[in-house]
Amino acid sequence: MERGVAVVIEDDNDVRAALAAIFRQAGFAVHQASSGAEGLDQVRTHNPDIVTLDIGLPDFDGLEASRRIRTFSDAYVVIISGRADEADALLGFEAGADDYIVKPFRARELRARIKAMLRRPRASSPGGAGSSQGDAAAGSGDGTFTREATYDSFDYVHKGLALHEGTRQAAVDGVPVALTRSQFDILLVLMKKRRTIQAKADLVRYLRHDSYDGSFVGATEERAVEVHVSNLRKRLGENPRKPRWVETVHGVGYRLTPPVPRRQGRQQD
Repeated sequence: MERGVAVVIEDDNDVRAALAAIFRQAGFAVHQASSGAEGLDQVRTHNPDIVTLDIGLPDFDGLEASRRIRTFSDAYVVIISGRADEADALLGFEAGADDYIVKPFRARELRARIKAMLRRPRASSPGGAGSSQGDAAAGSGDGTFTREATYDSFDYVHKGLALHEGTRQAAVDGVPVALTRSQFDILLVLMKKRRTIQAKADLVRYLRHDSYDGSFVGATEERAVEVHVSNLRKRLGENPRKPRWVETVHGVGYRLTPPVPRRQGRQQD
């Protein structure tokens, strides 16, 4: 029984074949591409759960491919690259990737990451166009949200920001907002924990579904969380100097901003 669909975008024939074999062994239907343009077509056609990308593609690089994929797909994007520098990994996260693996990779490590991916619910398509889930449960039917629907039907609401955990929909002041998997997951745990500070290391463990609280977290992984939060703020239209929703606790991590005082109107928290 197939567990999902994977698209492997890699110009090296041997590496592409190895990745395809790993995914097939994990129960995935696999589609392969050797260039960025071909890979984008495969993602559009097959609507995969997971996409792996090489950075050094013959037409345009994997970073650009990741950016383009993020405009229309909610697939979990993993960059697999021979570039081991932290700066390259951070560029990958900034381009919308959810994970970054350095070549040569170990099959066991990739299988473990695939397993962790499957634990994470699939979001609706970020681009909106072509999505079969363009309207959330609280939607009005035309892709927008009424204020009452946002506040009454969503699981978590904070200062006009609303999340529905089951459908993984987000809205700001009644307007849908497209978030990547990692952005949604970080925001969800912050909404759940509210004013309790979430350390960067804890957010890393949450994203990789690590059940061991004392497991090692590297500096690059913590920096990746910083990039995810920065991209999240951009998606929400938040000014990090005067945050409306996500407050930085310098040297530690993040938490929600204080709730609106009751005297200012309806309590939304």
